[in-house]
Amino acid sequence: MYYRLSKPLKSNSFFVFGARGVGKTTLLNNLFKDTDSVYWVNLLDNQIYTNSLKNPNWLDEKISALTKKPDWVVIDEVQRSPQTLNTVHKLIEEKKIKFALTGSSARKLKKVSANLLAGRALMNYLHPLTCYELADQFDLNNTLNFGSLPYIVNSNDELTKKEILKSYIATYLREEIKEEQIIRQLDPFVRFLDVAAQHNGKIINAAKIGRESQTDTSSIIRYFEILTDTLLGFFLEPYHTSVRKIQSAKAKFYFFDIGIKRALENSLDSKVVPQTYAYGNNFEHFFILECIRLNDYYRKNYKFYYANTKDGVEIDLIVQFPDKKIWSIEIKSSSKINAADFGYNLKLSNDLKAKKFIVACQEKESRITSEKIEIHNWKTVLDMLFFGDRRSE
Repeated sequence: MYYRLSKPLKSNSFFVFGARGVGKTTLLNNLFKDTDSVYWVNLLDNQIYTNSLKNPNWLDEKISALTKKPDWVVIDEVQRSPQTLNTVHKLIEEKKIKFALTGSSARKLKKVSANLLAGRALMNYLHPLTCYELADQFDLNNTLNFGSLPYIVNSNDELTKKEILKSYIATYLREEIKEEQIIRQLDPFVRFLDVAAQHNGKIINAAKIGRESQTDTSSIIRYFEILTDTLLGFFLEPYHTSVRKIQSAKAKFYFFDIGIKRALENSLDSKVVPQTYAYGNNFEHFFILECIRLNDYYRKNYKFYYANTKDGVEIDLIVQFPDKKIWSIEIKSSSKINAADFGYNLKLSNDLKAKKFIVACQEKESRITSEKIEIHNWKTVLDMLFFGDRRSE
């Protein structure tokens, strides 16, 4: 059992969105373990799901038949029956019942313009485990090889981890894509997933991905949108500024978990080892994932971007704070950093008027060069962003 950082507020009804397998049901079980009056509904149960489709009033009838009105109603995977939210809205207003609603996809809700309760339910997101949640059990090499889904972390041998990840992909394709009829033809989407995983963290080139996956280019962006709607990944947009050197207007795409990305690209049998290209890419992916997850959990409202010039100078991560100040962060897996390697990056950071230029790496001790390049261990950078202060800016 892990201490999860996601803390939905029980003062209101709320949603918890997250991909399959991140622990949404476990989170709610723990949240309501000391609450006597809770009515649970699991829409993954085929009988309940079928009844919800046949009878629009099924939930109202179920709750009306209870001898005691519940304080809370928990509905798992609400996106399977979007029309149920209309009844939820009614019960919140008329019977003052609170709802905890989980979902692994926003696509179907958006497609049918489902009632998202007009602010009556707070939004929360749950992700795979962070290094802080794993605490003493955190192992960077394991995370870079297999990700940090709870099922994976709880598995003791590599073969089991691999089989779980492969099974996850099959379940996603079967339940989220095929059964929900998100796309008409599954084969092009399967080919796309393989190629998209290989392009993880790169600027999206729809034409190239289309050629490599033998899929028409017009479908590629739609497929990426399916991945974001089913919470399998997210876009990292380019930072927009008036500096003329910033030419890129294309987003990068990152999968929500490194293990899932590796399963999709069929690379699980090739171990990721330090001082390799794959290790560096996965380390960058890991650090950005930690930032996204912690930002949600601690409600920091940071915005994340990358920066890129027409000359190929890039900054891996731009963090924009609510007061609009920014930090530039280069993410390097090395345990020995040569500050002279970052001259062009520092100039770009200065052009962007960033308050800090940081190299997040695996050096153990922090140091600041004469050019004001801050070199910190990656964990220190996370501490600075989410637990430290910014008085030195």
